[in-house]
Amino acid sequence: MITSYKKFWNNFLDASGTASRSDYWWPVIINFVLGALIVNFIQGLTGHPITEIYNVQDLTVSMIRNVAIIVLWFANLTVSIRRLHDTDRSGWWVLISIIPFIGTIWKIILMLLPSKPSRWN
Repeated sequence: MITSYKKFWNNFLDASGTASRSDYWWPVIINFVLGALIVNFIQGLTGHPITEIYNVQDLTVSMIRNVAIIVLWFANLTVSIRRLHDTDRSGWWVLISIIPFIGTIWKIILMLLPSKPSRWN
């Protein structure tokens, strides 16, 4: 689990390699849990939803949140591409998520598929 999360951050700019199922799913789960904890903590401190801005401190928190979201989005994009490479598919399959509902379900299925010997190694 910790190894997969370290790989996630060490390779967050690399979209050319491969990522095993555990290298994909552990960071997804950990980021979800950490995100929920951090948002609840900040909302508890400020006493209002994290999306509302009432003062300069809220604006600072909002900007930090937006930067973190962009970095995590990019890291999740690259690990998704590496995961697709591990199933011997092109990284362009990540665009299947654009299709509402069905695309998301199909992407989850692709991320759950077992590894195949690939040309991406």
